[in-house]
Amino acid sequence: MDNLRLLVWASFGMLAWLTYQAWQEDYAAVSVPETRSAADEAGAPSSGAGALPALPAAAADSTPASQQTPSLDVEREATPRADTRMVRVTTDVLEVEINTTGATLQRAVIRRYPVHKDDPDTLVELLSPAGPDRGAIQTGLIAEGDGAEPNHLAVFESPSTEYELRGADEIVVPFTWTDGQGISVEKEIRFTRGSYRIDITQRLINRSGADWRGAEYAQIERRSREVERSMFNVDTYSFDGPIIYDGEKSEKLKRDDLLSDGPYDIKAGNGWVGSIQHHFLSAVVPAKDAEYRYKVSVTGDTSVASLIRSPSLYVPSGSEFTFETAVFVGPKLQSQLEQLDESLKLTVDYGWLTIISQPLFWLLNKVHSFVGNWGLAIILVTILIKMTFYKLTEASGRSMARMREIQPRMKALQDRYKDDRQALSQAMMELYKREKVNPAAGCLPILIQMPFFLAFYWVLLESVEMRQAPFALWITDLSSRDPFFILPLIMGAAMLFQQRLNPAPADPVQAKVMQVMPIMFTGFFAFFPSGLVLYWVTNTLLSISQQWYINKIVHEEAAARSGKKSKDKKKS
Repeated sequence: MDNLRLLVWASFGMLAWLTYQAWQEDYAAVSVPETRSAADEAGAPSSGAGALPALPAAAADSTPASQQTPSLDVEREATPRADTRMVRVTTDVLEVEINTTGATLQRAVIRRYPVHKDDPDTLVELLSPAGPDRGAIQTGLIAEGDGAEPNHLAVFESPSTEYELRGADEIVVPFTWTDGQGISVEKEIRFTRGSYRIDITQRLINRSGADWRGAEYAQIERRSREVERSMFNVDTYSFDGPIIYDGEKSEKLKRDDLLSDGPYDIKAGNGWVGSIQHHFLSAVVPAKDAEYRYKVSVTGDTSVASLIRSPSLYVPSGSEFTFETAVFVGPKLQSQLEQLDESLKLTVDYGWLTIISQPLFWLLNKVHSFVGNWGLAIILVTILIKMTFYKLTEASGRSMARMREIQPRMKALQDRYKDDRQALSQAMMELYKREKVNPAAGCLPILIQMPFFLAFYWVLLESVEMRQAPFALWITDLSSRDPFFILPLIMGAAMLFQQRLNPAPADPVQAKVMQVMPIMFTGFFAFFPSGLVLYWVTNTLLSISQQWYINKIVHEEAAARSGKKSKDKKKS
């Protein structure tokens, strides 16, 4: 039957798409020959308190100062001085290490997020001076002309090496620098209770007797590694690397594209740069009052640098100017991302189903705020979705029930016309028309469910709010697979039972395929997030209940019509 053939192909298409998503390597890094940045060639280190990628030199003197952009070629002292120190900051959500060379954020540990749930003492580390999580966020000011400048290689002073957020709602870590010629900078790094936002201000005071001209910059330097994708590890499904927002759209940048096409270099207002990995984000969001320069490039064979730079400006002698930059280092909690910048939600990558996934997450979050359990929230939202589409699925359910009622007559037609397929097809069409049955209606429920299934898949995969979230009993992490495969087995059994409520396929080949499908689905779902399997189990059980009820009503209606016909026949 055409409807069953369509159902089979739709199901296989869904499985093929999910398999492709799990195994694809669109974002995997490729082996490339070692490259060196212009800063490396100048002798500066390429990580930690390393060098910035070279940018074009300033425009000619005839260009207005507001449009001039100084060079960021770091050819000055490349080796940090011996008096550099580490300043450690502890808040309720972060442990941060700041290098006094440049006041660089060189280590960031996310306190409430262990790498693995069964090892709570090993926490996620987004920034590190070495190792697999190597990265740093560097900020500074670059000046036109010669002489010392407060860039990320300059050594700052701090009154203490230990800061801890205790009774207050925020803590400010101060740093100072001076060139000894009248230029001084007061840099403050502000941390807030419960927040992963870090505010950095740089107050330049000019008492040099001459105008100061330069720009502010910030850079995220992060390791770039090849991702080995596996169905057994959901952390490998997501993109890992730099992302940039130009004020209108975001774009994830792959290392091999940066190598083949060259650095990604634009000017834009209201933008930001970041580095994303599964569930976590490091981002730099500049002030909104100017058009900034954005550049993402490969630096060395294991790093990618994402740079922002403000336009040039003058600070006259006897005056001062404060540069402001916001940094985010932490989990992609959508409420906090929205508070910093609405567009930062784009780092939570729901793919092409964002139009469904975003409202779905919003609804899940609202329900969770009442019930306090993400698994229960999934069940309740599934019920709400089922209720929303009840009338639409009821029509297809009644058609399937009528198909079940006329199954004996269909079997009789198959026996009568077993040697004449054309006559059988015509007789079947007449039967469908007479009984007002639509064979294709049975495909409607799965076609309706498929977008929500895929949207749930990405919500569970990408939403850090559900990372390591427990449900009940043996389900301790809805974002990872069922450790004992109990939910997938329940789902397979439910699908087998659901098949018995529907009419059996007339084609023997299709009948065998339909019998194998629950086993195939069970195998595939065994490695999917348990929250997704919970959604599908709930949806299948609701569909079984709905179809059983509809079958009962249709059977009673058919019996009533049959009884009426018998009475009418006796009267005549």
